[in-house]
Amino acid sequence: MARTAGRQAYASDSVTTTPERLIPMLFDRLVRDLVGGEQAITDGDREAANEQLCHAQLIVAELLASLDLEAWSGAPQLAQLYAWLMQQLLHANVNQDVELVQHCRRLVEPLAETWHAAAAEVARQRLRAVPVAERRSEIGEAV
Repeated sequence: MARTAGRQAYASDSVTTTPERLIPMLFDRLVRDLVGGEQAITDGDREAANEQLCHAQLIVAELLASLDLEAWSGAPQLAQLYAWLMQQLLHANVNQDVELVQHCRRLVEPLAETWHAAAAEVARQRLRAVPVAERRSEIGEAV
């Protein structure tokens, strides 16, 4: 159900990307929604805050639904963090609590940086795996 909701939320945002870039992109949007939610609460715009924070919850739900709990030993703890984050965002939205949104953002931003670093490493490894002659032909075709 969460996967469907996440897909519906992005149905109009058609983007082609590599698998390792998708999670960092979701985190970038999550941070953007949290910043927007903070600003809307500060401005007293409850409707805009609700929209931003509900969208943030959809992103976290999608991250949680797509998490493979068997992939690595830290996955269950990350799942717990995602579940906690969804709950905090719900409370922040209901109570229009800008400090709680800021707290969530301070937790999310380092995760976003980590996912960006991981995606960059995967891209570097992929590039190293491509033979030099093939890379040169791709560069030549792009120019």
